[in-house]
Amino acid sequence: MSEILREIIFDTETTGLKANDGDRVIEIGAVELINRFPSGKTFHVFVNPEGKEVHPEALKVHGISNEFLNDKPKFSEIVDEFLEFFLTGSLIAHNASFDTGFLNAELKRLGKPRLDDERVIDTLQIARRKHPMGPNSLDALCSRYSIDNSRREKHGALLDSEILAEVYIELLGGRQASFSLEHENTADKNSGASLKEDRSVKIMSRPKPLVSPLTEEDLEKHRAFVETLGDNSIWKKTGSL
Repeated sequence: MSEILREIIFDTETTGLKANDGDRVIEIGAVELINRFPSGKTFHVFVNPEGKEVHPEALKVHGISNEFLNDKPKFSEIVDEFLEFFLTGSLIAHNASFDTGFLNAELKRLGKPRLDDERVIDTLQIARRKHPMGPNSLDALCSRYSIDNSRREKHGALLDSEILAEVYIELLGGRQASFSLEHENTADKNSGASLKEDRSVKIMSRPKPLVSPLTEEDLEKHRAFVETLGDNSIWKKTGSL
């Protein structure tokens, strides 16, 4: 049995730009890929920054206000659920050091182990190697790869993770899965949004070939027909039948 490849595409939104100066995580979004296909599992939560005000410039980017966050859970209240989802697999983000820096700061406050740097993959670094002339922002990569990001009026952790999943597949060399990023308001989804396969085909070999519907009489008739064809016939070149 082949090994299962699990990858977590994730993003965060924060009160500001400096985790070391006390800025806090206020939103975490993530989608799970299994063998480069969306599994349908997501993680999404807004987080109360515990008194840290959202910087006005950050508010312009993501639109998440202090008032909106007042009744949201603290990081300490969601940390176990977060760690369970992020426990295994590669962790993939765009400009990953920013996101992991904030998440590790939150984990440190609670005395939890930091995220393992060996598990982290930065799609921005991949993009810079593949497209050294740039630009390599998420929006620029969407434009380069004809990925629809029309719903991205403001940054949002889950939406950006879904879009990044498509970009990541393209950066690896092409779409192995085609994603539909239409949100579904279904109660059984963590975030109310889903990432679905769209028009993708997975080819699998049969363990046992199907029995041919042709009879021996059919085969004899075909052989007789082939004999009437010229030497350049594809049937004679390939030796079919």
